[in-house]
Amino acid sequence: MRRMEEQKLKDKVVVITGSSRGIGRAIAEACAASGAHVVISSRSEEAVRRAVSELLAKGYSASGIPCDAAKPDEVEGLLRHALETWGRIDVWVNNAGLSGGMRPLEEIPSEEIGVIIDTNIKGVLEGCRQVMPIFRRQGKGVLINISGLGGKGEPAEFSTVYAASKAAVTSLTKSIAREHKMPGISVFAVIPGMVKTDFFRDMKVSPRCVKRNEGMPYVLDALALPAPFVGRSIAELAALPPIETNGKLFNLLRGMRLTKGILKLIRYRRQGKIKD
Repeated sequence: MRRMEEQKLKDKVVVITGSSRGIGRAIAEACAASGAHVVISSRSEEAVRRAVSELLAKGYSASGIPCDAAKPDEVEGLLRHALETWGRIDVWVNNAGLSGGMRPLEEIPSEEIGVIIDTNIKGVLEGCRQVMPIFRRQGKGVLINISGLGGKGEPAEFSTVYAASKAAVTSLTKSIAREHKMPGISVFAVIPGMVKTDFFRDMKVSPRCVKRNEGMPYVLDALALPAPFVGRSIAELAALPPIETNGKLFNLLRGMRLTKGILKLIRYRRQGKIKD
């Protein structure tokens, strides 16, 4: 991946769902640092207000409103806010997502499965459905969908619902990219890999998975990427021309980072610190 030049996203309008904390916040920070007008959103009005204030205090350009990505009318409100505030949308990032934690499928209530699917799949579809007509009218735009574990079709035991939703995100991204083959439009997905955020600290863990979860700090030490690195990588991808990104799936954990991580995992397993 090429090094992002300073202000590569200068005056671009970047909308990010689920961006008051975690990966979404890291993406917002990186895009703002590269000159973008960033639109923050999350389900919490207070979290949005705090995130916007912190970005403005750093001299960045930002606005934001509460938005539950699972609710089409709130997604429409977010889109309208961006257009009314900044006049256009150049980049839309579907980042909002929920995890079922580390639990067997039968331990997750049907209602909770529905909430995860509503956010992770239907929310992404809704964001795509609403923003793509704007990109077509503009003749340009970048749509980024955040995939994740399961996004390459690999098995992910005890994360079945989450993994299924991310496989769907990868699939729908490729389909939408085919539907919108235009010179100025780019549609792609990113698998950030494990990232050092409160995502893992707050997740629900089944009694059946307690021993497995005890090794999570060592797994994170071996494989987790720093959130700022993930944010900068996605901002850099957002700045690339469509010919280099359209329809692709980018995995951020690769190369020497991945090799070193695997070697660490092997060492921790030999030491008995990680149990399958």
